[in-house]
Parts: sequence; structure tokens; C-alpha cells
Amino acid sequence: MENKNTILAIVLISVIWFGYTVLFPPAPPQTAPSVTETESAVDVTSQTPSEPLMVAPSPAPVIAPTSVALEEASVDTGVLHLTISNQGAIVHNLVLNKFGLSAADDAPRVTLVDSTSPQQGTLRLTGSDGLQLSPYAPYSFQSSQREFSFEDGQTGDVVLAAQLADGLEVVRSFSFQGGHYDFVTTIRLTNRGSQVLSGRAVLSLVNAWSKEKKTTMYDFAGPSVFAAESLNQEDVDDLGADGKSFNQDVLWTAFEEKYFASILVPATPFERVRLIQNNGLVENQVISSPLSLQPGESLEYSYTVFAGPKRVDLLTSVGQRIDELIDFGWFAVIAHPLLTALKFFYSYIGNYGIAIILLTVLIKMLFWPLTQKSYTSMKSMQKLQPKMQQLREKYKNDRERMNRELMELYKTHRVNPLGGCLPMLVQIPVFFALYKVLLFSIELRHAPFMFWLTDLSAKDPYYITPLIMGASMFFQQKMMPSQMEPTQQRIMMMMPVIFTFMFLNFPSGLVIYWLVNNLLTIGQQYLINRKGAEAA
Repeated sequence: MENKNTILAIVLISVIWFGYTVLFPPAPPQTAPSVTETESAVDVTSQTPSEPLMVAPSPAPVIAPTSVALEEASVDTGVLHLTISNQGAIVHNLVLNKFGLSAADDAPRVTLVDSTSPQQGTLRLTGSDGLQLSPYAPYSFQSSQREFSFEDGQTGDVVLAAQLADGLEVVRSFSFQGGHYDFVTTIRLTNRGSQVLSGRAVLSLVNAWSKEKKTTMYDFAGPSVFAAESLNQEDVDDLGADGKSFNQDVLWTAFEEKYFASILVPATPFERVRLIQNNGLVENQVISSPLSLQPGESLEYSYTVFAGPKRVDLLTSVGQRIDELIDFGWFAVIAHPLLTALKFFYSYIGNYGIAIILLTVLIKMLFWPLTQKSYTSMKSMQKLQPKMQQLREKYKNDRERMNRELMELYKTHRVNPLGGCLPMLVQIPVFFALYKVLLFSIELRHAPFMFWLTDLSAKDPYYITPLIMGASMFFQQKMMPSQMEPTQQRIMMMMPVIFTFMFLNFPSGLVIYWLVNNLLTIGQQYLINRKGAEAA
């Protein structure tokens, strides 16, 4: 009975843990040391290695008018389509060419930035602490070309310049490569005046925010910062206009949704990131260390911008640990090999539904010996139940003696009371890792299986697979060896009902895994029971 109680406890704990993480998502990860901003002024510190490259003497002046009519440049890299405005040299439209809002071929494309005014454009440049950089200053394109298209491997630049009233010249360039989701943007500041210019430069990711993007029970949406060796995801509602700053070992900042993200990665570490939310806009402000420009001096900042799907290989190629934006949680060390195996099967089969089935079979084969040992141990414990009950009755008033006699009984029959549950316990991390993979991997987004299952990242529209899965769990429970008390049996028989309701809104890819795993377990249990019957 102790063995059954232990198994029941483990199963219940697992279900409670699993259900809690789904119904009540964990709080955002522990944030790095941060400060809440109450004013825009920042303490001036000495120059650090994070400072931008100083260039002297300055290049020849760039011809830039003080006011210009609205102009735009269109850029297409094959995977990205974006529009750059001469009002502030901002990006006010950014579309992912390869991803639609639905699985239909003619579905509208996923849009990461879609602004109707300069105020909503991203990669906005401003100044602070005395540096006058208007976010909507009039820039001029340094080329007559307004449409840029890059084939795979082709590279090219879009350059804009502005001459500000205090003698500060700003040159902004955007360097693209065909077929890439990342591009480089540089900012060159030159003092063309006669006075020293000082302050800080601020480059901001700007994203429109609405309640529709609010975090669901499954995923996170909002700004994040990688600082102090950890990913910090911030709830937009907790920011407000005062914002929140991160100033310890900051590598990058991002605005992310379940499958896509915009990420700003400086070429060198920068002093801090400030997150604010105001008037429906979320800003990830990348703030430079203090600068001081003598007349004729120049300095340059460089950033890598990634705008695209949260796919491990794409993020890894950029570096700076931005692949950690895909948060597989505690079981990441297991989740990554599982994702690799899933993609391996898909590369040969071409169907992620079948790839999930093959991965499930592989996992079942790897754990077959452990599962076999677990069921065999449970069978052995079942045979000992009458003798165990006799000992409990005989020594019911002497618990210490009863435990000694039970242990002697286990030793005589070479039975481990935990032998039935420990092998199951080992498999729990694998399940949770696979749960994360199937829930958050963009590879399953709009990936069809067969028949009515046209999107493995979405729930079964007719709830057929969850109901079949629940029935398989019920049948599996009936096959398990059990000498539980009636109350315990009723609790265990409720498990299929609980899991069925939990899985109704789960991605169908995850339901397929659980269903196939149940069917394989039923087959294994049948073989064990038949072997035991033949031996008897």
C-alpha cells in the first residue's frame, strides 16, 4: 500500500504542478537589479569600455537641409519588408514576408511595426542630459534611390543625414543583407559647431500596445531585457510612464510575442535600458554612457537589429545569447535536444504531426526498460498485498515493529517499494521539456497534420483528439495493477477526466504526443500482463 500511496502522491503532485503552470502562469523571471525612474536625468559617470568609437578628425560635412518634405524608402530583403521615413530616420513599417496571420496562402503577413505617424515608428533616436536630438528631425536621404531589393547574399545601405541647429550633424545608416532577418544600424554624431556638446544618445524600440497582446495562460508578450545573466520579462501594466531601468551587465533588449520578436543588440555593451509605457506605446530605450564632443569630433554607435521569428537557429546566429529569448524553463537542457530530434524527423518526413509521433516512439523506446521495471515492480507489490495486509493487522498497535516486518518482507521477496514510481519520476522532466517544445516552437505554427488538424500549434477545433486521449487514459488506468483503497481508486479514475479538460485547449501537437504515448503504454502493459499470465 505504501508503494501505491507513493505513486498516487507523485501523480497528484505532477498533475497539480502541471495544471498550476498552465492555469496560473509563473511570474516573470527574477529581474536584474533595477531602479524605477522618477526623472530623466542620469548621473554622469566616467567613460567606460562601453563607450562608442571616437573618430577624429571628423569627416567632411554632409549636405542635409533643415526641413524636408515627407519621403520614404522601401526595403525588401526577401524575408523582411520595411519602410524608412525621413522624419526622424525611423522605421515605421516592418512586415515579415514569410509568415501569415493564418495558414492560408493569401493571408495578410505578420506585421511587427505598423505606424500611421512618426510617433509610433521604431528605432527612434533621441537625446538626454543636454544632448538635443529631436526624434522627428528632418533627415535627407543620401541617395536618389527610394526602393531597395536584396536577393539572398546581396548587401546594401540606406543612409540619411540631418544637420541640427546646435551644430550637431547626425548620419544614420541601415545595412541590409538579402535573406536575413537581422540588419545593422549605425549612428554617427559629429560636432560641426563651436561649443562642446555633451549628454547621452538614446535609441528606442517602439511598439504599439493593446490588451489583445496581453499575456495569455500560455505565453508572454511585452518588453524584455537580458541583464545580469538572466532574461527579464516585464508586464506592461507594471511599467507606466515612470518606467523601469536595468543597468547591470545588459546585453540586449527586445519586444516579444509568442512566436516573434524585435531585438536591439548593441555592438558593445551599453550603460542601461529603460522600459516605459505611455499612451499605448511601449519603449525599450537603449541609453548610452555620457558623451562629450569637442568641436570637429565624431563618434559612432552601432547596433544589430533582429526582427523575425523566435527560431533557435536564427537567434543563435546573431549571438549575444539572444537565443535565450526562447524560454524553455528549467528543462531547457532537455528541450533543445528534443527540438533537434523533432526537426530531424521532419526533415525526412515533411509532416510535423508524424514527426511528433516518431519522437514519441523514440522517447518510449528509450524509457522502455525503466517502464518495464516499474510495471514489473508494481506487479510484484500487488502479489505481496495480502501478506502486507496481514502484517498491518498483526502489528497495528506497534508501528515500528510493523515497518521492520514490512521491510523484511520486501527484502525476502526482493521487492523495492519505490521501484514502481522512481522510473516514472525520471520521465517527468522529459514530459515537461517536450510540453515546452510543442507549446512554444514556431516550427509548429500553422503546421498541418492530417484531416481536420490543420494547425498543430492550435487546439483541436472539434475536440476529437482530447476526448480520445481521455478515453485512452481511462483504459490505461483499468489495465494498471492496483490494490488501492476505494477512495484512492476514485481519485485515480478522475485523472482522465481532469487531463481531458486540461487538454481541450492545448495545442493539438501536444495532445497527439500524449495520446500516442498512452497507446504505446497500453501496448506495453498488455505485453507485461500477458507475459505474467503465461508465467503463472
